Amino acid sequence: MGRDANTNELGQFLKARRAELIPEHLGFTDDGRPRRVPGLRREEVAQLASISVQYYTRVEQGRLKASAPVLAKLADVLRLDHDQRTYLLELAGKDAPRPQRPATQKVRPPTRRLLDALGFPAIVLGRRMDILAWNPLAAALLTDFSQLSAKERNYARLVFSDSEVRARYKNWQAIAPDCVAFLRMEAARHPDDPRLSELVGDLSIKDPHFRRWWAAHNVAAQTAGVKKIDHPLVGELILDWETLACATDPDQQLVVWSAEPGTPSHEALAFLASWAATHTTAAVQEEHPEKPESARRHRGH
Repeated sequence: MGRDANTNELGQFLKARRAELIPEHLGFTDDGRPRRVPGLRREEVAQLASISVQYYTRVEQGRLKASAPVLAKLADVLRLDHDQRTYLLELAGKDAPRPQRPATQKVRPPTRRLLDALGFPAIVLGRRMDILAWNPLAAALLTDFSQLSAKERNYARLVFSDSEVRARYKNWQAIAPDCVAFLRMEAARHPDDPRLSELVGDLSIKDPHFRRWWAAHNVAAQTAGVKKIDHPLVGELILDWETLACATDPDQQLVVWSAEPGTPSHEALAFLASWAATHTTAAVQEEHPEKPESARRHRGH
C-alpha cells in the first residue's frame, strides 16, 4: 500500500463515490443509453463540476493531479461529507514531502497517569489503531491486552480476528465498518506504512466483511459513538465512546467509554470496575518486539 500502489487511490475513491449517487436526483433523465455502472457517468460528474470530460477522466485514472478548486468542486458534486473531504485532500497531497515519523510511539507519563486516574475504561490508540496503553477497566471490558502479542494488540485486528472480542460487540455490524473507515483515513495519511499494509492484507484475506468494506472506500475520522457490549460478567452494556486527541502526538488518541449515570449500564460498569481493581493490571505497549510464539496465549481467531 505504498505510494506506487496507491497512485490511483484518489481515482478509486472518486469512482466509488459517484457510484453512490442517483442520476435522477441530480437532474439527469433517462436518455435511452444503458448504464454500465451504477451512479453517475464520468461525463455527468464533469458536467456538474464545469470541467471537461477529458480532464476528469485523467484525474480519475490517476494521470493528472487536480487543482484545489477542482477538488473542492468535485467534493460538492459528489456530496462528500467533512471526513470524506478531508480524505480527498489527504489523497491529493500524497506526493507532498512528509515529516519523518519516529520508529516507535511512546505514551508520555502524564498521559499514562491520566489513563490510570480515569474511572472509565480507556485506551490509547496509536498509528493503524495499535493499542499503546490501557487501564484495568478497559482490559476487563474487552480483553486482557497484556496476554496478547504486539501484533495482536491492534483494535481493528481484535474486532475482526478475535472471536472473544467480536462476540462481545452486540452491534458488531455497525462498529466493524467504522474500523475499516478509520483505517482508510489512516492509509491516506501514511501511505508508506508497511505495517498498515500488512494489517490490511491480513484482514482482507481472513475476513470477507473487511474485504468488502475496504473495497467500498468509505472513510471516517474517529470522534464519538455508541457501543453495545454483551459482557460475560455484567451482561449488556450500552456505552458512549469519545476520542480525545493527544496534543503532543497527532497520531495518538485517548479513547474513553462511559455510561450515563443512573442507568443499568452505569451500575454494571461500576461493578466491573470493582472486579477489575483486583483481577487486572494496567500496562503499556510501546511497539516492543513480538513475544515468542510459545509465550502467546492461544485465542480463537
